[in-house]
Amino acid sequence: QVQLVESGGGLVQAGGSLRLSCAAFRNIFSIDAMGWYRQAPGKQRELVAKLTSNGRTNYADSAKGRFTISRDNAKNTVSLQMNSLKPEDTAVYYCNAEVRQYEYWGQGTQVTVSS
Repeated sequence: QVQLVESGGGLVQAGGSLRLSCAAFRNIFSIDAMGWYRQAPGKQRELVAKLTSNGRTNYADSAKGRFTISRDNAKNTVSLQMNSLKPEDTAVYYCNAEVRQYEYWGQGTQVTVSS
Protein backbone atom coordinates (compact mmCIF):
# COMPACT_ATOMS: atom_id res chain seq x y z
CA GLN A 1 0.00 0.00 0.00
CA VAL A 2 1.10 3.52 -0.77
CA GLN A 3 -0.67 6.51 0.74
CA LEU A 4 -0.25 9.72 -1.21
CA VAL A 5 -1.12 13.18 0.06
CA GLU A 6 -1.03 16.17 -2.27
CA SER A 7 -0.68 19.82 -1.35
CA GLY A 8 0.00 23.14 -3.01
CA GLY A 9 -3.00 23.70 -5.25
CA GLY A 10 -4.87 26.96 -5.36
CA LEU A 11 -5.92 29.94 -7.42
CA VAL A 12 -3.40 31.81 -9.52
CA GLN A 13 -3.52 34.31 -12.35
CA ALA A 14 -2.43 33.37 -15.83
CA GLY A 15 1.34 33.58 -16.13
CA GLY A 16 1.82 32.73 -12.47
CA SER A 17 3.39 29.73 -10.79
CA LEU A 18 2.39 27.01 -8.38
CA ARG A 19 4.28 24.16 -6.81
CA LEU A 20 2.48 20.92 -6.05
CA SER A 21 3.90 18.40 -3.62
CA CYS A 22 3.03 14.77 -3.05
CA ALA A 23 4.07 13.05 0.14
CA ALA A 24 4.36 9.27 -0.11
CA PHE A 25 3.89 7.36 3.10
CA ARG A 26 6.26 4.71 1.90
CA ASN A 27 9.90 4.78 0.98
CA ILE A 28 9.90 6.11 -2.56
CA PHE A 29 12.89 3.93 -3.45
CA SER A 30 10.42 1.04 -3.55
CA ILE A 31 8.13 2.91 -5.97
CA ASP A 32 8.73 2.28 -9.68
CA ALA A 33 7.40 5.63 -10.86
CA MET A 34 5.56 8.64 -9.56
CA GLY A 35 3.69 11.16 -11.57
CA TRP A 36 1.10 13.87 -11.78
CA TYR A 37 -2.14 13.57 -13.70
CA ARG A 38 -4.93 16.08 -14.09
CA GLN A 39 -8.61 16.02 -14.87
CA ALA A 40 -10.56 19.01 -16.05
CA PRO A 41 -14.37 19.10 -15.92
CA GLY A 42 -15.87 16.98 -18.66
CA LYS A 43 -12.49 15.60 -19.72
CA GLN A 44 -10.56 12.41 -19.14
CA ARG A 45 -7.73 12.22 -16.69
CA GLU A 46 -4.42 12.81 -18.47
CA LEU A 47 -0.76 12.46 -17.67
CA VAL A 48 1.06 15.70 -16.93
CA ALA A 49 4.49 14.43 -15.89
CA LYS A 50 6.06 11.22 -14.69
CA LEU A 51 9.36 10.41 -12.99
CA THR A 52 10.69 6.85 -12.88
CA SER A 53 12.87 5.37 -10.18
CA ASN A 54 15.89 5.55 -12.50
CA GLY A 55 15.36 9.25 -13.08
CA ARG A 56 13.66 9.22 -16.47
CA THR A 57 11.01 11.85 -17.03
CA ASN A 58 8.02 11.98 -19.30
CA TYR A 59 6.03 15.15 -19.88
CA ALA A 60 2.82 15.86 -21.71
CA ASP A 61 3.39 18.18 -24.67
CA SER A 62 1.33 20.82 -22.90
CA ALA A 63 3.69 20.69 -19.91
CA LYS A 64 7.04 20.69 -21.69
CA GLY A 65 9.07 23.81 -21.03
CA ARG A 66 6.72 25.02 -18.31
CA PHE A 67 6.46 22.23 -15.72
CA THR A 68 9.22 20.37 -13.91
CA ILE A 69 8.83 17.19 -11.89
CA SER A 70 11.34 16.42 -9.18
CA ARG A 71 11.73 14.29 -6.09
CA ASP A 72 13.23 14.58 -2.64
CA ASN A 73 14.25 11.12 -1.51
CA ALA A 74 14.95 12.24 2.05
CA LYS A 75 11.37 13.53 2.43
CA ASN A 76 9.69 10.88 0.27
CA THR A 77 8.07 13.61 -1.80
CA VAL A 78 7.59 14.31 -5.46
CA SER A 79 6.91 17.85 -6.60
CA LEU A 80 5.60 19.53 -9.72
CA GLN A 81 6.78 23.07 -10.35
CA MET A 82 4.35 24.76 -12.70
CA ASN A 83 5.34 28.03 -14.36
CA SER A 84 3.67 30.22 -16.97
CA LEU A 85 0.30 28.79 -16.02
CA LYS A 86 -2.59 29.12 -18.45
CA PRO A 87 -6.35 28.98 -17.89
CA GLU A 88 -6.38 25.63 -19.70
CA ASP A 89 -4.21 24.21 -16.91
CA THR A 90 -7.21 24.48 -14.61
CA ALA A 91 -7.99 20.99 -13.30
CA VAL A 92 -7.81 18.69 -10.33
CA TYR A 93 -4.27 17.39 -10.13
CA TYR A 94 -3.66 13.89 -8.83
CA CYS A 95 -0.48 12.29 -7.61
CA ASN A 96 0.11 8.75 -8.85
CA ALA A 97 2.48 5.99 -7.78
CA GLU A 98 3.27 2.76 -9.59
CA VAL A 99 4.51 -0.23 -7.62
CA ARG A 100 4.91 -3.27 -9.85
CA GLN A 101 1.46 -3.87 -11.35
CA TYR A 102 -0.35 -1.68 -8.84
CA GLU A 103 -1.32 1.97 -9.06
CA TYR A 104 -2.10 4.31 -6.20
CA TRP A 105 -3.72 7.75 -6.27
CA GLY A 106 -3.88 10.74 -4.03
CA GLN A 107 -7.10 12.56 -3.27
CA GLY A 108 -6.38 15.37 -5.72
CA THR A 109 -5.74 19.07 -5.37
CA GLN A 110 -7.53 21.81 -7.29
CA VAL A 111 -5.55 24.18 -9.50
CA THR A 112 -7.45 27.13 -10.91
CA VAL A 113 -5.83 29.59 -13.31
CA SER A 114 -7.74 32.80 -13.93
CA SER A 115 -7.38 34.79 -17.13
